Amino acid sequence: MTETPLLSIPSSNQSENQSNSTHCPDLNDWWDIVFYIVPKYLNAVCVIGMLGNVFVLLIYSLHKGPLKTAEIYLMNLAIADLIFLACLPFWAVNTSKGFNWPFGIFLCRSVSTSIVLNMYTSIYLLVAVSVDRYLTFVHTLNHREVWSKTMTKGICLLIWFFCILLSVPNFMYRTVKEFSSWNISACYLEYPNSSWITAERLVFNVVGFLLPSTAIIFLNFSTIRSLKKTARERRALRAKGCMGQKGMRATRLITTVVLTFLFCWTPYHFFVFLDLLYNTEVIKGCFWGELINFGQQFSYILATTNSCINPVIYVFVGKYFRQKALEVFSQFFPCGFPSRWVSFKEMSSNFSMSTVKNDST
Repeated sequence: MTETPLLSIPSSNQSENQSNSTHCPDLNDWWDIVFYIVPKYLNAVCVIGMLGNVFVLLIYSLHKGPLKTAEIYLMNLAIADLIFLACLPFWAVNTSKGFNWPFGIFLCRSVSTSIVLNMYTSIYLLVAVSVDRYLTFVHTLNHREVWSKTMTKGICLLIWFFCILLSVPNFMYRTVKEFSSWNISACYLEYPNSSWITAERLVFNVVGFLLPSTAIIFLNFSTIRSLKKTARERRALRAKGCMGQKGMRATRLITTVVLTFLFCWTPYHFFVFLDLLYNTEVIKGCFWGELINFGQQFSYILATTNSCINPVIYVFVGKYFRQKALEVFSQFFPCGFPSRWVSFKEMSSNFSMSTVKNDST
């Protein structure tokens, strides 16, 4: 089941590799576990992630104040996650039926392309957020004075356009194909030749992960280094105040963002790379074939978790967003908040990981 970047049936190359092996073990019992666990997990991620991202969009939409630069990126990230999460139930049904696609060619192309689009859009929006944080903390010039909201929205449109272009081949070559050996009709990515398959995996690994993740790591850890340098200088001067504390909180938040993203996505791209090696016959045999098969299944569901927890790690831990949420909710409580809500607002000031006043995360 090594076709990428979606869960799928075994590719023809893999089947041939396995058939040329001596005796491949019967792993039907293990696949029964996959068919049982994966759909339930995808549905759970869908429900939790939809609630979280819808809540994010409602808060940003209903709040009366203007959106800040980072909030525009985060809104687009929430939209991308919602598109992705809305497609998961289709793939959960597909997996529960042993990869037998029951929804027709149009939904096969639309659902799979939407999932691929999210993979690209999310990571490049994260690059944009990282650039915004880098400019905020590393450069003394307040870039927001020259970085207009119109320019930010234009960048978002360029990201969407670029990622749509990267997703076009998936839409063109997705089809519902019958596989008599498995007695199923699968939503299958059938490229004209093996060169297309190799190119697709390279683009997915390099353009979809290696380059943007390198940028994310560089930008975020440059920000962390700058914050730590500032903190050391303040300690040397024995300076006191809230800015040092906010800087350290920003350091913890940025570290959490980077580590969580890498934790969710690195395993899946690792197995995509192994799949590239397998289909070019750099590695062969039943062991590698089955390792890639199962590895992609479970690393994929780990990757989907990133869309589920994005509202938590990018928004909900932020003091500014919590204050916005309280202001939105206050519109529906004319008599004011219950005392426990006021206490929560006070607690948010003490336990916030927010960065500076202008930082929206």
